[in-house]
Order: sequence, then structure tokens, then C-alpha cells
Amino acid sequence: MLSPKRTKFRKQHRGRMRGVASKGNTIAFGQFALQAQDCGWVTARQIEASRRAMTRYIKRGGQIWIRIFPDKPVTMRPAETRMGSGKGNPEFWVAVVKPGRILFEMGGEDITEEIAKEAMRLAQYKLPVKTKFISSDKNLEVSSQENTKNSKKSQEEVKQ
Repeated sequence: MLSPKRTKFRKQHRGRMRGVASKGNTIAFGQFALQAQDCGWVTARQIEASRRAMTRYIKRGGQIWIRIFPDKPVTMRPAETRMGSGKGNPEFWVAVVKPGRILFEMGGEDITEEIAKEAMRLAQYKLPVKTKFISSDKNLEVSSQENTKNSKKSQEEVKQ
């Protein structure tokens, strides 16, 4: 599971999750991605479970990039402990996810859109946040269709 090697402070405040993701909200490495639609904490165990589900489905054919890292410690008190006596010990690590954040990316020569969509669907079930499958190819296809339309128009104008 993912966790930081070392941190400056052992314990952190819980914080607030407001606004949308300003960083990590575009596809950078692969052709297909899983994008968060709402905010929440994703634990290191959930990230690992999602990664395993995707890897098993694609049979290690393509490449998977994990775009989030659990760097926030969550503390818990022991069960049946009286009030007071300070904050509990760090129990697990979470990644704070805001809407628009890319969680996973997938790419490779062997990976088609159908394979990527099904692998991401399996990964979605393991995550506590609502997610959406996005593809960078669609943007390229739309722009290439517009370019072909424009080139056909220009060819017709040349003929006239």
C-alpha cells in the first residue's frame, strides 16, 4: 500500500474539502482516465484495491498511472476510551480528492476504449467517490472531424 516514507508532522487536522481540483485535472500520461465527480477521502487500501482490479482485467497488457497519493494521516482513538488524554495515533493514510481530479490513467497499444472502460468500471466499485470515465481520444477525434470538414469546404471553394 502507498504511504509516505516520512512526514514533517505525525498528525494533521481533518481540514475541509471545498472547491474543485485546480491541479491534476487533465489527462497527462495515458489515453483514458477516471475523474472524480465529488469530494472525499480515498484510503491507501482503496487505491490499491482499484489498481489490482484494473491490472487483473487488462492482464498487465497496458500501463496504469496512479495520479493520487495518500499523504494525509488519519488518527483514531482506541475503542472504549474515556474523553480527553489527547489525539489518537495515526491509523491509516488518505488522499484528499476534489471534483475534477484525475485518479487513474490508462494507456498502451493493447488497450482499446472498451477494455479501458470495463477496467475503470471495476475500479469505480472500489472507490468511495463518484467518478466518470474520460478519454483524450474523443477530443482528438472531434478536432480531426472539424479539420476534415474545413478541408472539404476549402477544396470545394478551390474547385469553384
